[in-house]
Amino acid sequence: MTATTVPDLVPYTRRARPAVHRPQTRAGIFGLGAALPGRVVTNDDLAERLDTDHNWIVKRTGIHTRYWLAPEESLAPLAAEACVAALADAGRDPSEVDRIIVSTITPDRLTPGLAPMVAELLGCGPATAAVDLNAACAGFLVALDEAAAFVESGRAGVVLVCGAEALSRITDHDDRGTAVLFGDGAGAVVVAGGELELGVARFVSGSDPSQGEALYAETDERMLRMAGPTVYRHAIARMVDATGEALAAAGLTIDDVDLFVAHQANARIIETTAAELGLGRERVVFDIDRCANTSSATIPLALQRAEGDGRLRPGANVLMSAFGAGFVWSAGVVRWKERVHVCA
Repeated sequence: MTATTVPDLVPYTRRARPAVHRPQTRAGIFGLGAALPGRVVTNDDLAERLDTDHNWIVKRTGIHTRYWLAPEESLAPLAAEACVAALADAGRDPSEVDRIIVSTITPDRLTPGLAPMVAELLGCGPATAAVDLNAACAGFLVALDEAAAFVESGRAGVVLVCGAEALSRITDHDDRGTAVLFGDGAGAVVVAGGELELGVARFVSGSDPSQGEALYAETDERMLRMAGPTVYRHAIARMVDATGEALAAAGLTIDDVDLFVAHQANARIIETTAAELGLGRERVVFDIDRCANTSSATIPLALQRAEGDGRLRPGANVLMSAFGAGFVWSAGVVRWKERVHVCA
């Protein structure tokens, strides 16, 4: 058979990839970054056009402000900004990244996905795999679990996980019940291998498509529609159950948890879930007041806030849980920036 050349493709040298699984290697989080748009939207801003006010919104949701991209702005640069910050925090270079997983339901285009655009902005090159993942508000945790599996199987050495959303694009701004809830933002972590005691423990995830009509957006209308009471009940039940299973899978109890970071959908959901788990408010992270619901970006944004406030330190056991449209959910424990011996 005669070899066929393709002159339009630029040849490149593929970097060596991890080829052998090392049983002692566990995946861990070694870097964190976040990015928010420049436009801040207050409750009073929304009250000017909706039948609502600041106190009504705060009482029912806990939200004070949210951040929105301007109509002419793209989401990819915001996601890339979060990834750059995460890489810098981990002391890693974009050339070291083997895979980028971006969790989003609001990419800039239907196709191609957001992840290849982020890879290009980072300057990663064609040897870096870049894929989008859609698991709604649980997407960041699902992507984190997949990244850990790639690292621990030896199929990747360094994986960037990014949750990036522009929910203002799919919000019905005339619907008082949902217009106040959603914001835009991006957060990212660097996942790599090391000889770690816990690292990223096994996550517990699930789905229930029979409840799909309770929270959805159609391809033609592209507006989020939600049956609030149904979502509220299922979110608490599923997150409590999955979180308990995740703790057991990690060999931990609720007393071992230093911080609980739940999907920031509604302050009452977070409070009720934490109470049912037996967690006092001092161990719960709230970022809903600042950023509102940014879907798969809420957990990394909340992690960034907790770390910035000095509440999240290396070695802490961080319990995370999320629930979203589908219904889908995920929960797991991470030992934050645990460092014993980091694999090259």
